[in-house]
Amino acid sequence: MAGERTGADGTISTVGVVGLGTMGAGIAEVFARGGLRVVAVEITAEALEHGRATLARSTDRAVQRGRLSAADRDGLLGRITFAVGLPALAEVDLVVEAVPERLDLKRQLFADLDRICRPTAILASNTSSLSVTEIAVATGRPDRVVGMHFFNPAPVMKLVEVVRTVTTSAEVVGAVQALCARLGKVGVTIGDRAGFVANALLFGYLNQAVAMVESRYAGRDDIDAAMRLGGGLPMGPLALLDMIGLDTAYEILETMYRRGGRDRRHAPVPLLRQMVTAGLLGRKSGQGFYRYERPGSAGVVPDEQTPAAAPLDGARPVRRVGVVGTDDAVTGLGELFGQAGYDVVVVSRDAGRTGGLAGLAGLADADLVVEAVTDDLAVKRALFAELAEVCKPETLLATTTGTLPVIDVAMAARWPAEVVGLHLPVPTRAGAVVEIVRTVRSSVEAVATARSVCAGLGRTAVVCGDRTGFVVRALLFPYLNDAVRMLEASYASVDDIDHAMTLGCGYPAGPFEVLDRLGPEVVLRLQRSLYRESREPGLAPAPLLEQLVTSGRRFRDGAAG
Repeated sequence: MAGERTGADGTISTVGVVGLGTMGAGIAEVFARGGLRVVAVEITAEALEHGRATLARSTDRAVQRGRLSAADRDGLLGRITFAVGLPALAEVDLVVEAVPERLDLKRQLFADLDRICRPTAILASNTSSLSVTEIAVATGRPDRVVGMHFFNPAPVMKLVEVVRTVTTSAEVVGAVQALCARLGKVGVTIGDRAGFVANALLFGYLNQAVAMVESRYAGRDDIDAAMRLGGGLPMGPLALLDMIGLDTAYEILETMYRRGGRDRRHAPVPLLRQMVTAGLLGRKSGQGFYRYERPGSAGVVPDEQTPAAAPLDGARPVRRVGVVGTDDAVTGLGELFGQAGYDVVVVSRDAGRTGGLAGLAGLADADLVVEAVTDDLAVKRALFAELAEVCKPETLLATTTGTLPVIDVAMAARWPAEVVGLHLPVPTRAGAVVEIVRTVRSSVEAVATARSVCAGLGRTAVVCGDRTGFVVRALLFPYLNDAVRMLEASYASVDDIDHAMTLGCGYPAGPFEVLDRLGPEVVLRLQRSLYRESREPGLAPAPLLEQLVTSGRRFRDGAAG
């Protein structure tokens, strides 16, 4: 390799990778798959062999799954030279480091690489949160230092965040972008800010999910189920934290909090620090929010008693269900309960009309009444007062509100202990999640009965407290608002932000696609409620969101860049 050089056209032909943990081994595999010569370096022979084994397992799995032929695997591995010590990198065109997220360690490493590598070599950091600028100034070539942030698993995920500093040359950025394209990756070029794009959006959401567990607002399983089934995400936030590693997540949040203006959304929740201190690091240690078959495995050990498996103590039998609401709502809900075998009574109620108990008389012997009128508190309170006059004292009364405090509705009934929220998605598709909202007055029996009914409907029930947004929207909408703030700051474009979340995090849709689908006005209305409830500055609606709603535009119609 001593005679190999970057081509006359700036093409990179030989790359070095420092650190062969999960990420480093994956990055080395990506480069070798792309036909480049790779020098894979570790600091000890033992660590080197561990990295070699990691890479071999990954390529063997690819062969077993039909994603790589045996011949291509052998050719890939043949392009990788394994070595102990940095001097082996003296002649490479590009070095990517994947060592632990410690600024002092990375700065020392780059100072050493600056001394060892030839002057034209590009030095890249795979850091996910640290300042690339602070790393670059440890060298005598800050113009040739760039961030090259791959996502785990590197051979699969398509996104690479190319992080330019104020000193990175355009030539270097162009060479790295061309390399990304050659590797079949999508390179998104961004500035050197805390968390870049994907982590800046992802970790506020993850941190908030931990806060829900810490406050016992909702259980671990319920939160993860809500975001998989209700949010359409590939993994729940707590399972994802276990996969990332709670220690890694804690360090990323700490760095983002310090570098990102001390936004409290990125201040690590105390429970996260406590778990790290206790050695509960997730999959890598065998236990985090979940327990695993062995350290490093993905196999979850079932708890002795999870919310989903626990007996429904106190659940009352429900045979007759009443549905009260506007024509469109009662039709769908009536069919849902009818198909599940319940005896259904439907009362179509004009959204603004109250009074007249005669229309509700058919609900006198109902075991459950579900209300689906307009989200107007006065209308709902009047209706629940009427239902309390008509129904049996043990009748479970449920409101489908998605925005109002359930307790405000419940207190209009004579027995608020028998009132819960039953937030069903529209349309009520099979397998969808239903958020059961318990108030401070809801009885254990009422919640258990609601869970039993959801099981009878074939829906997944998640139980949460009575706060704005419940689980799904309380986690989803602040993430969408954060994306708007990022766009507002001209840090990245709509397309780049959406690409970061779909290609880097495996989300089915980017935040702006979701915003336009839901409607910015819907997001703004609930975000305002979240802010009023918490008074948390990081939850204040982004001014750009306010402006787009005022103008009646969407993010992908050219109005927002």
